[in-house]
Amino acid sequence: MLINSNDWATLIFRLTLAVLVGCLLGINRQQGGRPAGMRTFMLVSLGAAMFVMIPLQAETDSAYTVTNALSRTIQGVAAGVGFIGAGMIWQQSHQRLGKLEVKGLTTAATIWVAAGLGAAIGCGLWQMSLIGAILTLVILSGVKKIEKSVSIRLKNKDGKIEKSRITEQ
Repeated sequence: MLINSNDWATLIFRLTLAVLVGCLLGINRQQGGRPAGMRTFMLVSLGAAMFVMIPLQAETDSAYTVTNALSRTIQGVAAGVGFIGAGMIWQQSHQRLGKLEVKGLTTAATIWVAAGLGAAIGCGLWQMSLIGAILTLVILSGVKKIEKSVSIRLKNKDGKIEKSRITEQ
């Protein structure tokens, strides 16, 4: 898992793969007209990979020190990216007709996943990240089609039952 700072092939592979995974997720979100697109997802994934690669290149005699630093770095990345996601939700949400609408939740979650995938790639767990990226794309594309085809019955304010479709928020 540790990286020699002179191992250019490993550095280039991990960072490029992080960018590509972010690109795939970003293309999916951009096609749906979401506020965060390809460049945002590429940068989030790349940034997460770079942050976790820093402690992996630190020269130390103790594996505990590296593990501890890596753990704190991953926690920081997850928390920091949460702020970007919150911004997506905040930007999309507004009050209309006395009803609060929350939008951007899926995009925020996808940004968070992009950071996780980038962090995993930075740690050298590229196989897991590729599987995670594929599963994320299946969730974003395939599950939405299922949601659109499923009808549910909801009671309105008068107690009458009306048909409604599940939609992404």
